[in-house]
Amino acid sequence: MSRSIIGGITNRFLMLIAAALLVLSYVSAFVNPAKAWYMMLPGLFFFPLAMLNLFLLLWALVRRSRAFIIPLIALLPTLFFAGRYFRTGGEVDSPGEGCGTVRIVSYNVGRFAAMKGGDGKARRRECEDSVYSFLKKADADIICLQEYYVDDVGTLRSRLASKFKDYDFDFYVYTGRSGCFGNVILSRFPILGQGVVKFEHSSNLALFTDISAYGREFRLYNCHFESYNISFAGIVKGLMDRKDGILKETERKMRHSLSLRPRQVDKVLEHISGCPSETILCGDFNDNPMSYTYQRLIRGHRDTFREAGKGFGATYSVLWPALRIDYIFIPKEFRALTHTSPKIRLSDHYPVISEFGICREDDPGQEKEGNI
Repeated sequence: MSRSIIGGITNRFLMLIAAALLVLSYVSAFVNPAKAWYMMLPGLFFFPLAMLNLFLLLWALVRRSRAFIIPLIALLPTLFFAGRYFRTGGEVDSPGEGCGTVRIVSYNVGRFAAMKGGDGKARRRECEDSVYSFLKKADADIICLQEYYVDDVGTLRSRLASKFKDYDFDFYVYTGRSGCFGNVILSRFPILGQGVVKFEHSSNLALFTDISAYGREFRLYNCHFESYNISFAGIVKGLMDRKDGILKETERKMRHSLSLRPRQVDKVLEHISGCPSETILCGDFNDNPMSYTYQRLIRGHRDTFREAGKGFGATYSVLWPALRIDYIFIPKEFRALTHTSPKIRLSDHYPVISEFGICREDDPGQEKEGNI
């Protein structure tokens, strides 16, 4: 058998493997990772797998190889899913006559631990002040914060009251040996009610508030779902050093988080099912757009990035632009007008900012379709 024939067979085999992995990434969005944790991996790597297949397609076309059909077929469904990661932009409708606009910020502030050097408390306070300055410039009507840190609850109340004088607020924090951390919601619109959805065996949570804006009531869920609890640097080190212990620990942590997150998502959805009003979901979902988490939560909602974003939607600074894990989902009847994610280095996450139109319930111009 000639070398060229062997090379051709090898190339086709590699193309088939890359195509199969990309197809599995599509399927992973519909599989509960608690039942098949390994199905999460193709979805996590959807973006690089799509880029790999695109490269193989171009390579095959340049070589005039009939094998181009393999990556081409694998890439076709990407036309439906690529908008979850990248958007070219376009015209966005105005909210309509007689409708108002709401500007919302969702931001995982990472316990204000981003600053380097100097005294620990001083660094944390410097980071906190920088976050406050950013939020003031953002001029949002509603602010949702995750991993908010403070020394004690009394300090939290006084700090929020002094820094956000024009806002109602609610919060829920867990108290540990080193301080308090949790979720915060601030709103310029009246808060009519509030509560928290707690998750078993976890300090993560979903804080919710009932808000009235422009004659319309809706419930806002500020969610922080379970993370993988792993360090990317730790994975690389384990691979480079060939330390099985590190890789086994990584696998254990991933299995643990993957068993918790679907239950957390289901618990929030169960709570939503009993809500009489429309719902907005935002926060750090700790999962990518090709995931069971995204697929479950987007039902009945619009993804503001897919409606009004531009460019890459990634919100996590590590491996940018591959990881988009922070979201704002609005009801199908609302209209997303803008969506941005400023690249500010005050946390390992980037904030997500969206403005959407909200009309009275009898407004005939309300749209009904949503994302799938």
